[in-house]
Formats: sequence, structure tokens, C-alpha cells
Amino acid sequence: MRDIDDKNSERLAAFDEYRGLLLSVAYRMLGSFADAEDMLQETFLRFRQAPDEEIHNPRAFLLTIISRLCITHLQSARVRREEYFGQWLPEPLVAVENMDPLGLLEIDETLSMAFLLMMERLTPVERATFLLREVFEFDYSEIASLVGENEVNCRQIFRRAKQHVTTERPRFRSSPQKQQDLLKRFLQATGTGDMDGLLALLSRDVVLYADGGGKAIAVPNRIEGSGNVARGIVGAMAKIVPPNLTTTIVTVNRMPGVVSYLGGKPFSVIAIAGDDEIDAIYLVTNPDKLSHISPLTETQ
Repeated sequence: MRDIDDKNSERLAAFDEYRGLLLSVAYRMLGSFADAEDMLQETFLRFRQAPDEEIHNPRAFLLTIISRLCITHLQSARVRREEYFGQWLPEPLVAVENMDPLGLLEIDETLSMAFLLMMERLTPVERATFLLREVFEFDYSEIASLVGENEVNCRQIFRRAKQHVTTERPRFRSSPQKQQDLLKRFLQATGTGDMDGLLALLSRDVVLYADGGGKAIAVPNRIEGSGNVARGIVGAMAKIVPPNLTTTIVTVNRMPGVVSYLGGKPFSVIAIAGDDEIDAIYLVTNPDKLSHISPLTETQ
């Protein structure tokens, strides 16, 4: 019994050591904290049950499990996302003062909504190969064993993925203070229905993405162009959005954003991206994707 307890303790300690890395891989792969946690739990179960002779390197073993689980999940999820009502956005990670909301994920541009949306255009194996090499700086030999390909194929897969990503990769380098100022001006304009003020903040090619999942307020397709986006936002604020919302300024996937609460429960999450002007607005109202956000407390 003592040997079993010692073995379980060692496995748990090894899993905890790499928990942050595993969750970082899974969330960037899946764009969903809930799904990433499911993959993490399944990885732990398989790790705990695996024979000792199969585990030569706990880190490599764990990463192999979670990478393959994520690839399999994405292959099945692709069909579900094709049937998803309206636009699909990643599940928002909400933090206060740029602190990691999970206490585990390193915050960088690869957590942004724009980057995670871009990952959706890659195949599951391309996504895994690109992230493991570009973000986590794994050797090709490691990646090959994780995704079940040889090194030559992994190099080719990475090259194709990087070419695609480099072409479309968004780069917003505004200072945090500049981004916060842009957000405050955006909130003031939308809160007062100031169409001219809102138009002054939006780039000509701004895009509004809205994910309601067929369960909440959203538009089925993205809205493009400053005039269309401004009219859509002002119209929604006047006719659709409840007037008694409470808002809290936060960081959403490394971007300035706001959580709105209705009756103390999360109602929506908005994030903006841009430099001197807003180039993209991300709105998530699907209640399933907001369920992990803590309710509003009296001290907030």
C-alpha cells in the first residue's frame, strides 16, 4: 500500500510541476478553458494509470498525451464548429491588472483573440506543430514524437503554418496606457450613443466579431467597416442591450476589455484591439463561454 501511495504522490508531483505548461498548450490549441481543463484531467488520469516502464520522461509523456488528445478533440470539434450558430470566438480569459486569470498561463500575444482565431485556420496537426515550435520552442525531434510525424514532415508542416500565420499575424504594440485610454473613450462613446465620437475611434476597416452561440445577443456574421460597426453598436445599445448593466474594466486575452454583469452574473465580455484606432472588437455573449467568470461581488 505504501508503494502505491508513494507512486501516486510522485505522479501527482510530476503532474503539478508541468501543469502550467500543459494547460498553456491545451488552451492555445483549443481556444477554450473548459475544454483545456477536460484535456488536462484526462491527461492526468492516463498518466496516473500508465505503467512505470512507459514513462521514461514525465514531461515528454505528459505533453505527448495532451497534444494528441487536443488534436483528436480538434478533429471532432471541426465538425461541430461548422454547425456552430453564427461566429465562433475563443472562450475569453478575463484578468484584472494584467494578472494571469488562471495563475498558470504566460500572458503574451499568442493568447489574444486575433491570434487564437487565426489558429482556427490551421489543421490540428499544423496548429500543434506551430505552437510547440514557435511558442514553446520545442525541438523538431520532440515535436515529431508528440504529433506522430517524422522530423522532416514536422519541418515542412511548421514552414507552411508559419507562412500562413506570418501573412495574417496581427501586431498591436500600443502601450498599456494608450490601450486603456482607447478603451475608456470607446466606453464613453458607446455609453452616450455618441456616433461621431465612436466613428473617430474606429479604423476604416474595423471588424466586429460577436459570438452568442445562438443563446444570446449577437450577429450571425462579422460586421466590417467603421460606419456599419458604429451603427450596429449604437443601435444595439439603444434597443437590445439591457440598461441596468454593471461594467468592470479588465484585461481579456491580453487586450483591454470590459465584463458586463446583469443581476451580478456575467452578461458579456468585450475586448478591443488596435493602436491609435480600434481595428477589431470582440464580443462574447454566449453564456456557456462566460460560465467560468466569477459573479460580481459587492466589493467590485
